[in-house]
Amino acid sequence: MKKDIILCGVGGQGILSVATIIGEAATKAGVSLKQAEVHGMSQRGGDVQSNLRLSTETIYSDLIAKGGCDIIISMEPMEALRYLPYLSQNGAIVTSNKPFVNIPNYPEEEALFAELNALPNVVQLDIEQVAKDAGSARSANVVLLGMAAKYLEIVTPEQLRQAVSTIFARKGEAVVEANLKAFDLGVEAAK
Repeated sequence: MKKDIILCGVGGQGILSVATIIGEAATKAGVSLKQAEVHGMSQRGGDVQSNLRLSTETIYSDLIAKGGCDIIISMEPMEALRYLPYLSQNGAIVTSNKPFVNIPNYPEEEALFAELNALPNVVQLDIEQVAKDAGSARSANVVLLGMAAKYLEIVTPEQLRQAVSTIFARKGEAVVEANLKAFDLGVEAAK
């Protein structure tokens, strides 16, 4: 079994933390992984993208070919569309539905959502609002991970949940609990 995942967003949104959590779950599950990142992290607001390849067999490349991505996990709807050429025919998109307007020529929201909604397998939610309602506005990325959990298949939601605990453990129990709550809300929202 394999899963090729593109994670994308804007610098500062926590997309690389999501990649770390998935990587932790995969490692604990004995799944092989390769990861490649392209980012402008030194400048908050720059494009952040990561190829994450998971497999029960050997992986030879860390890059995902066009048309080979199983799931795009995006913190921002325009970023999801940016990587559409990489999505396989049966692939899924899990994205925030709240635009992060960080460039002067950002597309009109109506056109952006018309294109996104025309796709066959898209799950979208205002993850920032869900995180705020849960009492942890900084956990929007973990809400998104919860939404994507059922599509990952190669690692279970429980393995991802454990990875959330492991990754955030050094920040204290309150941060772990807030992120677990955010993850669970994302899982529920995707049902």
